[in-house]
Amino acid sequence: MLLAAATIAACSTLKLAYNNLPELSYWWLNGYLDFDGTQTPRVRDDLAELLAWHRRHELPRLAELLRRAQALAPEDVTPEQVCEFADRIRERLLAVAVRAEGPGADLALSLGEAQLQQLERKYAKNNAEYRKEWLDGGPARWQEKRYERLLERHEDFYGRLEPAQRELLKQQVAQSVFDPQAVDAERRRSQREVLALLRRFRAERTQPAEARATIHAYVLRVADPPPGPWHDRQRALHQESCRSLAALHRSTSAGQREQAVRRLQVYERDLAELFAAQ
Repeated sequence: MLLAAATIAACSTLKLAYNNLPELSYWWLNGYLDFDGTQTPRVRDDLAELLAWHRRHELPRLAELLRRAQALAPEDVTPEQVCEFADRIRERLLAVAVRAEGPGADLALSLGEAQLQQLERKYAKNNAEYRKEWLDGGPARWQEKRYERLLERHEDFYGRLEPAQRELLKQQVAQSVFDPQAVDAERRRSQREVLALLRRFRAERTQPAEARATIHAYVLRVADPPPGPWHDRQRALHQESCRSLAALHRSTSAGQREQAVRRLQVYERDLAELFAAQ
């Protein structure tokens, strides 16, 4: 939840959502782990501290990224420029994850077997929902769903897209290397890895420093998968996304680009107000 708040793709309720992230995050995590009375106050305090750190240290960095985006928006952009900007966002997301590793390790070491079973059940429920949403019904169904989500995102940014731009977006989705089956397989593999790590911590009575190092290694693997099919697929999808966004941006009118700049200015103003409220 806190990672999601750090993204540039803000919404109209950004300030309200950001300020309520500790509470929202607590209940989201509680749905996975069913905290006990001892864990609850610690988790709440850790989430509040993480948000305070993010407000102090990360909001200014995100505001700078928004200013850079405003400078780029009026002109055509290259795929390389889009990828460079996306990499800077990923760096900020990784910084939040690394900051959370210490409290995360403490929480992981406190989990009981009943909580790990709750986590397994939650994973199973999520997997069933993902299958229903993305795998049942075949490619035509998930391509339409992906197109609608991308259309909503782009129109929130540029305003209404023209028919030719919508057709371009449909073509990009149809030709995409995105594969929900591969995503499902990697999700399940990652879930098994998490459960195995947590059960090893419990069985071996792992020390906090070792647990944190293990979690740090896991975070880095998620951020930059080791060589192999998933790494190659993620890299291809990342590069494809950069090409697609650059192509769509090249198709935009002066009015659409002005709308994008105004949207970015609103996001920057919201971040400035959030930073001032610390």
